[in-house]
Amino acid sequence: MTSDVDLSRRHFLIVATTVTGTVGAVLATVPFISSWKPSARAQAVGAPVEVDISKIDPGSMVAIKWRGKAVWVLHRTPQMLATLGKIEDQLRDPFSNEPQQPAYAANEQRSIRSEFLVLVGVCTHLGCVPLEKFQPGDPEVGADWLGGFFCPCHGSKFDLSGRVYKGVPAPTNLVVPPHRYVGDATVLIGNDSGVTG
Repeated sequence: MTSDVDLSRRHFLIVATTVTGTVGAVLATVPFISSWKPSARAQAVGAPVEVDISKIDPGSMVAIKWRGKAVWVLHRTPQMLATLGKIEDQLRDPFSNEPQQPAYAANEQRSIRSEFLVLVGVCTHLGCVPLEKFQPGDPEVGADWLGGFFCPCHGSKFDLSGRVYKGVPAPTNLVVPPHRYVGDATVLIGNDSGVTG
């Protein structure tokens, strides 16, 4: 009978030690695995940020934070894209000659995929945040307005590609940050490795 009790105790101690050791090992690896994620400080100074573009309706825009600045992702409609060629004579840099964008975005759409525009949402004049004025003929901007961005601080205007109009204080187009697409539904902002111009 004594040997039966000893075997039961031994079995109980083995199981209890194994369970305790396994739980301890899992708890010890959590901080180690968490250390692989970029810290809040690393994200603030520029760690790439993913945006799910499948959730952005045509004609809508989302704003995310990257490097302490707002970055906009605008899902342009065919009607929005059709306005881009109509105003080139009104723009200061219609062909994106100034280096406000990576080489792969130096086109009329200023984008990799024409329907998606990725911009830093900061006016190139004094750093104000322009307003989205996508509706043509917006009364605040003018009857001939075809849609785009309007800076309320000093009146700078940008088209639906972030290109600056002539005769406004902003000297250059809005900045296009480095970005690339990861699959069909995700854009990675802050990393453009593998994208060619």
